[in-house]
Amino acid sequence: MNHIRHSGNSHNLQSIRALFILLSLTVIAGCASQPVSPQKAIYESGLNTVRLEGDPDSTSNTHPTALTPTELGTVLRGVRSWERRNVIHQLFSGQADRTRAFRDEEIIVLAPALSKALAQATPTQRVYFHLSHATDQGEEETTTGWLAVRGTILSLSLSEIHDRHSPGPDISKYDRQMPNVPERTAAFDATFEPEEFLARVSSRWALFAPDQREELQIRYREALSAMPIQPGLDPGRTLKPSQP
Repeated sequence: MNHIRHSGNSHNLQSIRALFILLSLTVIAGCASQPVSPQKAIYESGLNTVRLEGDPDSTSNTHPTALTPTELGTVLRGVRSWERRNVIHQLFSGQADRTRAFRDEEIIVLAPALSKALAQATPTQRVYFHLSHATDQGEEETTTGWLAVRGTILSLSLSEIHDRHSPGPDISKYDRQMPNVPERTAAFDATFEPEEFLARVSSRWALFAPDQREELQIRYREALSAMPIQPGLDPGRTLKPSQP
């Protein structure tokens, strides 16, 4: 009797193991069958980059999207950022001043490239951008983020806004394109003005990493219809180096 019970238990155990292996293989096969969107460079000049990449947060972006450089420049001019301060810091220094997240010279570089990228993007892609330049003090200043359009919402995620990185060793004679090693950056807050066109703000931190992501969901069509179009960007502006 015990032998029969033992044989039955062994048979059940083997069946469970076989089922587990089958489920594992099914999951692996399903993951392998999902298409991976390759990265595509849209603009590259020095350390400045705009490219298309797979969007891990959405497969329903309404891409391609037609937005002119002037329209994108108008939206970017409405983005504000400021240093995030704790209660003690606020007691001594008050609230940090809000400043524009994108300066005019940055918009002149960024807006035409973003316009071109959104016109070529698929629903499973988003636009990645990284701006970098040297300051008068010899530091590297960087702004990094992602852009996607979902229906009436323009989603702008930012992980760096004018972050300062200390100068690294002099490597110019070896590779002028190699960036300095970044430091941990201060936390920041971001918003869009006028705030009546801001649908949502969310903050995200990566586990075991200093990276921060502030996401602004902007009702961009409503904003563009109400905000004055900012001059200074030619919708037919030609991109400079490394256009694919």
